[in-house]
Amino acid sequence: MPSEPQAPIQPANPSTGTLNAQAIAAKVDPAVVDINTVTGLGTAAGTGMILTSSGEVLTNNHVVEGSSSITVTIAGRSGTYSATVIAADPTSDVALLQIHGVSGLPTVTLASSAGVQVGDPVVAIGNALGAGGAPSVTQGTVTAIDQSITASEGGGKTEQLTGLIQADATISPGDSGGPLVNSAAQVIGMITAGQAQGFRSQVSTTDYAVPSDEALRVVNLIRSGQASSEVIRTPLSYLGVQVRNLTAAQAQQLGVSGGALVVGVPAGTPAERAGIPQDSVITAVNSTPITDSASLGPALHAYQPGQKVSITYVDQGGTHTVSVTLAGVNP
Repeated sequence: MPSEPQAPIQPANPSTGTLNAQAIAAKVDPAVVDINTVTGLGTAAGTGMILTSSGEVLTNNHVVEGSSSITVTIAGRSGTYSATVIAADPTSDVALLQIHGVSGLPTVTLASSAGVQVGDPVVAIGNALGAGGAPSVTQGTVTAIDQSITASEGGGKTEQLTGLIQADATISPGDSGGPLVNSAAQVIGMITAGQAQGFRSQVSTTDYAVPSDEALRVVNLIRSGQASSEVIRTPLSYLGVQVRNLTAAQAQQLGVSGGALVVGVPAGTPAERAGIPQDSVITAVNSTPITDSASLGPALHAYQPGQKVSITYVDQGGTHTVSVTLAGVNP
């Protein structure tokens, strides 16, 4: 992530105009990038939008989630560039990347999505079918706002997304992370899914986009460097405990209402060095309560490796608080 807090990116005031898809594409395409990833399941492709001339790129979390490498193709530049995830918010399907070894890049203009209305003309731009080359450009209108969907890519993995813009511009797999643009060539949303149930595996004339205001909220939270339980930074911070949920009997025995039961503390981990014992229950990370085993990871991921956090735990000897320097691990 950036070495120090960055100034927030401000949205432009929305403008209007006559929809001209070719003219819009001419303005927006130079700041749209193809994203190609390698995961444990093979390769995948998506789209991103350049936010800063130094190479910060907005895309969907699902485009880069689980990737072992990320390469980016930039319009007008030969070859490919490596990129890494600065941080992501899976609940909003937003990720911020950093392209390495670049400067002087063109950027998209994001407008506030607050005034988007049903019937507004829009253009969808993206790396359709992962084919690369000039982005695909389709046009349509906003058909609904504030929509909730269950997005899926198959394999049983789903995401619950809310507050989305719905439009009828045709999209294809690979368009995820691409811009939904108004008639003034301003980005009002980021394409995230298609089809009535949000499936991402086929061409669709129903598409859903994360509103630009929500995407910018997450981006600016990431750029601020502030701790947040919703933002996952990479490399991931690592405490080094194996945990599971408490049973009712265990909770009663220790006098706690919830927490993460420590069932293993591997040697050499930050937890072992701090003296967190097996069979204790972690109840807080700094001021964030830990209610069950699933809440521990997000609370830790709000911090960067190398940062010190206070871990509160309960064991037979009472309640204890220790300072732990978190380590880092890539997902």
